[in-house]
Amino acid sequence: MARTYSVKELFYTLQGEGAHAGRAAVFCRFSGCNLWTGLENDRADAICTFCDTDFVGTNGDGGGKFKSAKDLAAAARALFPDGGIPYIVCTGGEPLLQLDANLIDAFHAQGFEIAVETNGTIKAPDGIDWVCVSPKIGSKLVQKSGNELKLVYPQTEGAPEQFKDLDFDHFFLQPMDCMDKTVNNDHTKRVIEFCKDNPQWRISLQSHKIMNIP
Repeated sequence: MARTYSVKELFYTLQGEGAHAGRAAVFCRFSGCNLWTGLENDRADAICTFCDTDFVGTNGDGGGKFKSAKDLAAAARALFPDGGIPYIVCTGGEPLLQLDANLIDAFHAQGFEIAVETNGTIKAPDGIDWVCVSPKIGSKLVQKSGNELKLVYPQTEGAPEQFKDLDFDHFFLQPMDCMDKTVNNDHTKRVIEFCKDNPQWRISLQSHKIMNIP
């Protein structure tokens, strides 16, 4: 039986974070998450209270209900221009609630390299080319290996040292984006100092926000 995929938005842009910052990519933002409903009324009681992304519904640019993996992969490929290696970032919400073997095969059939940005609470299926795990303190970390660990910092009881021995190629600290822009926080300064003292870690900035990349 064919699966329907619920996608908040599907769009072409540049990756703004982590090891692939600056790379052209199609972003497939799946609807839904297992750590927060996405509704503001529920934020205070969520495991992840600092999410800055709208992943509710299917009404974003390019979003919708895709009735097959083939349909979604074709829609994504139509957004990527000729030249270079097509690259797709599966994100959310939590993309591993929906990204499955059929969709991985369909993306590969369209020539995509596949990246996933996950909270790590669900085991990643085989075939994903780049696994980025962003742990959320208070949840159970299941995916303990991959290409990139990206820890939003600071989180209560979220000392980076607890992740340093996991099996990742890259370790990034990303300053938490304070939703209240009137607050003068020192998150970036703290990240800078930590990375200077702990050179296993590198800084990841949300460069798409700095450069106003849509």
